[in-house]
Amino acid sequence: MIEPISPQQQQQVRAATDAAIDLAGRCLSASFDYLPVDFDLSGRCAGMYQVRRGRRRIRYNPWIFAKYYVDSLKNTVIHEVAHYVVDCCHGHRSVKPHGAEWRGVMRTLGAEPEVRGDYDLEDIPQRNYRKFNYACICRSHLLTSIRHGRIQQQGAEYRCRRCSTPLRLAAESP
Repeated sequence: MIEPISPQQQQQVRAATDAAIDLAGRCLSASFDYLPVDFDLSGRCAGMYQVRRGRRRIRYNPWIFAKYYVDSLKNTVIHEVAHYVVDCCHGHRSVKPHGAEWRGVMRTLGAEPEVRGDYDLEDIPQRNYRKFNYACICRSHLLTSIRHGRIQQQGAEYRCRRCSTPLRLAAESP
């Protein structure tokens, strides 16, 4: 099992995040506040820009950073800062997460607008969720127990990205 990044490396990541925010400000002739940076993300995601109850922050996965430190420092930091900048300029609810605005900010910051890293996640702690079989009119989908619970208990609705029809619980789950 891989160990998460050290406190010293966490400081370097925080400094890189602040530097990326400064760069965005210079490139866009704007002023952006520094954000809290937390290393509490787990699973398959290397980073996440989050707005919750009006509080903005960036979360990083300390295990993925440990395994792919240089790449994460270069790519994940810019990726998450770009989400923050788009939120400041356009509002996070009014644009697609990896839409034209985000791609434009990524290019402005000198990065390729890639959505996902191609990481081998062996030795990185991950949660294993039970999967439930759902279907739309064009294919089947596996939803985790989290989304399944939201549908069953809260009445949430998820739609297929391809055909836009609502997902319905199929007869059998794996």
